[in-house]
Amino acid sequence: MQVSDDILSLLEEKGAQMAKEAQRAVILQPGALGDCILTLPLVKLMQEVLGMGGVDIVGHAEYIGILPGRSCVSSIRSIDSTELHRLFAESAKFDLADNDPLIYVFADYAWIVSFMGEPDGDFEQNLIFTTNCSHSAEIVTLSMKPPAETKLHVAEYYAQQLAQESQLPAEQARVSPTDVLIQVTDSDRNQGLELLEQAGIDVSKRLVVLQPGSGGRHKCWHLDNFLSIARALRTDDVEPVFLLGPVELERFERSQKADLQATATCLTHLALSQVVGLLSCADAYVGNDSGVTHLASGMGLRTFAMFGPTDPALYRPIGPAVNVLRDSTDRFAQESCPELQKTLLEHLSAQEERPTAS
Repeated sequence: MQVSDDILSLLEEKGAQMAKEAQRAVILQPGALGDCILTLPLVKLMQEVLGMGGVDIVGHAEYIGILPGRSCVSSIRSIDSTELHRLFAESAKFDLADNDPLIYVFADYAWIVSFMGEPDGDFEQNLIFTTNCSHSAEIVTLSMKPPAETKLHVAEYYAQQLAQESQLPAEQARVSPTDVLIQVTDSDRNQGLELLEQAGIDVSKRLVVLQPGSGGRHKCWHLDNFLSIARALRTDDVEPVFLLGPVELERFERSQKADLQATATCLTHLALSQVVGLLSCADAYVGNDSGVTHLASGMGLRTFAMFGPTDPALYRPIGPAVNVLRDSTDRFAQESCPELQKTLLEHLSAQEERPTAS
């Protein structure tokens, strides 16, 4: 009798586990790299509290392609392959043909969380209609930008919105500001080492990556500051490296690019997976309020985030080794800031440990 009870208990447990694994969710996240990384605590919440067996993300492939295998995201789908733009049509005129491909985009999901459209708007109504063509699912539309009066960190704001919409207790929607969100792999480190060796960088030195760009000019610490920091860091033991993306290459003048190249090695035109590899080999990172800064901090790398007008209380990077330095005056983006340079160098020199990216 006892044996039969044990077998029944095991079967019930196995059945419950299979049922959980069958419950999947998807997040529609059309934002840039930083937005996607700040969505990862929401993915974790949906797995741990809602009991989802997997959470996928639909977004821009160039930003979310690095997430599967390195984060809690199960899989990704390019937003360009889904025709989601059709859901912005006026709901009174929206219709679907039999076997419309849009139906199958959502057919496997018990939960759909959207950062597209507005609550009760055309997009949400069309999404509900599309989903109901195949099955019943929970559909929640979240706001990507907190209202002016909200002082919650963005990631916690996402979690609190979901808790409110799904009637979860607020205490279950907490976000840890020190979590490692991106787990780097041995392959990432090997790729980073190969990249550094090809660039002629001595990998035995302590590597500090500086990324002087951001999507908004007003969020960029004046370039003279990054140049001064790189010059001060360069020693027999420390190698500063500039990481330049397409925005910087387009925005900077020829003389500024020449100054950067004369000061330190510049790595350009890297795919995001290569950036992960580079950062996995670094000892520290210095950058503006940008997507790469959120990536570095999320990897657990010792990160120095330079904030100007944007509020770090809302947009501070998540990670176990984040240092935020701020100058909210106009000079942040317009001129050199010797006092903030001095503070940053003191922080950098005070911490000698090897990389914390894990």
